[in-house]
Amino acid sequence: MTAFQALLLGLVQGFGEFLPISSSGHLIVVPWLLGWDEQPLAFDVALHLGTLAAVVAAFFGDWLRLVRAGLGGIVSGKPFADPDARLLWLVALGSVPAAIAGLLLEKRVETTFRSPLLVAVTMLVMGGVLLLADARASRAGSRGIGVGHAALIGMAQAAAIVPGVSRSGATISMALFLGYEREEAARFSFLLATPITFGAAALKVPALLASGHATPVLLGMAAAALSGFLSIRLLLAYVKTRTYRPFAFYRFAFGAFVIAVVLLRARA
Repeated sequence: MTAFQALLLGLVQGFGEFLPISSSGHLIVVPWLLGWDEQPLAFDVALHLGTLAAVVAAFFGDWLRLVRAGLGGIVSGKPFADPDARLLWLVALGSVPAAIAGLLLEKRVETTFRSPLLVAVTMLVMGGVLLLADARASRAGSRGIGVGHAALIGMAQAAAIVPGVSRSGATISMALFLGYEREEAARFSFLLATPITFGAAALKVPALLASGHATPVLLGMAAAALSGFLSIRLLLAYVKTRTYRPFAFYRFAFGAFVIAVVLLRARA
């Protein structure tokens, strides 16, 4: 893998991870379109470590507050009394389904799921889901995440193991269907990204760095971190006054384009 390829894929990962357009789908389709050799899944996960740095940096104050409240609740014997402590445990609960799905379907993710046509179909389907979910967004302000809703949003995150679904797209859509406002849906989605991304990266990155491709990997991770931080800030500012519809339309266009390329290449 060249430095340019790592840089481009890092940028794709950073913007795709937090915008509801599927970073994993783009990481499959972009090399396929450009005729590059397929990068190992471990490299994709290394890029997730870059976006992990982005989300931790963007929400560092939030995480510091949540962890402090969580530890204080444990010490006091009242782990759910403080709202911040309760949110920390809800994030933990919401992370469980995706962790289980990742362990059970790891081999399929590395083989069967890495298909441009599958990405195109899931991009189209989830574009429709996002469009419908956006129409359900609340305009009543923050209401706080409950236990049942955290579990449902976590299950939606688990579905994002299929490329093209989009982790942020699935979790934001579920939150919108449950009646949360657009910004609150995005913020919980970003918090939920932290533990599962850390776990996935921790399992894969050491082996990749030991393979002798450290320089391109580090470049890609840096690009993913910077573009990921920017995309978080942009999306949170954007959804304060606007809808998710443009992202749904982008998914329709992207999915249709990939299907067209697949058909053209099949005829050729």
